[in-house]
Amino acid sequence: MLTPEAVAFVRGTRQRRRADSDSAALEMLLREAILEAKRQEIDAATREYFDTASEEEQAEQREWAEMVGPNIFSGVSEL
Repeated sequence: MLTPEAVAFVRGTRQRRRADSDSAALEMLLREAILEAKRQEIDAATREYFDTASEEEQAEQREWAEMVGPNIFSGVSEL
């Protein structure tokens, strides 16, 4: 059972985002929370990799970064 505060938040989200229903608004919020959790997991795994990578692996990563440059994702609208 949702608390009155949670229900009010979902209804407010529905109105702000023009969702068709409270259920659709809740689905949006859950989807965003799931994506954020996945991003955090990927970030943590990436940090762990670079924190434990050997000097050789880090040098290879730097070389790749220099080759692809800062515009690797230019033209990509959504990851």
